[in-house]
Amino acid sequence: MKSSLMQILVHFDASRRAAPRLEFARQLARRHGAAVAALYAVTPSFVMPPFAPTIGPGVAVTLRELDDERLAGARATFDRALASTGVPVSWGEVIDYPVTGAFAQQALYADLLVLGQHDPSDIESSDVPPDFAETAMAISGRPALILPYAVVPPTVGETVVIAWKTTREAARAVTAAMPLLQSAQRVHVVNWSADEPVVGGVSLDLAGYLKRHGVEATWHRQGDEPERLGELLLSSAFDLEADLLVMGCYGHSRAREWLLGGTSRAVLQSMTLPVLMAH
Repeated sequence: MKSSLMQILVHFDASRRAAPRLEFARQLARRHGAAVAALYAVTPSFVMPPFAPTIGPGVAVTLRELDDERLAGARATFDRALASTGVPVSWGEVIDYPVTGAFAQQALYADLLVLGQHDPSDIESSDVPPDFAETAMAISGRPALILPYAVVPPTVGETVVIAWKTTREAARAVTAAMPLLQSAQRVHVVNWSADEPVVGGVSLDLAGYLKRHGVEATWHRQGDEPERLGELLLSSAFDLEADLLVMGCYGHSRAREWLLGGTSRAVLQSMTLPVLMAH
């Protein structure tokens, strides 16, 4: 069966984590026969505090030069990464603002985004909006595989944990992860009790859906959903020795901002393994 993962879009910036993120995307593309596009997207210095909203012409020139140097450094990192054999990657630069919206527009033409977890202590990535990952997902509607800033495991997708809820977000995440689920050695499904609709005759469920796609999963059915579900999900993934967590991304928009739900926020803040999310 031909993989549905044909185009990967990876976020690139001037931080030291950009090259490993690109290499991960290339390895993933090689396994699934996909193409990779790298898109450099950072906030210009002149619209970042403390320089915004008004700056003098002399300062503006200096900031522009700093941005150009940062871009040149990122492009040099990109070129060095491509010096090794592997899947070729196209290069693009966001020249519009806000950068998240421009990135999300390009994401419309990708099957999967490869993004990085926000690290509040990393000065190198301070030009990337802290809510970049979740906002890009929310605007584009595209799934994203988010890599932790601490360390990326050498193998991703051998042992996968699905955090299942009967929601469209979780269903979209499972569908997006299907190429990875089909090649995984072990798939676990963790879920907490929820009211299922009563259907007469034969009803459809996730177990049957996975089997139809050739995925055999081990189920871990829990009790009532706890308050601190995000922490429990990460703990369960650790106990199962997972190298990938698949889950829905929940939240809502307010005053032109994307506000994460408690579980999604907890996972994105504390994750130590790659997480494939979909909104």
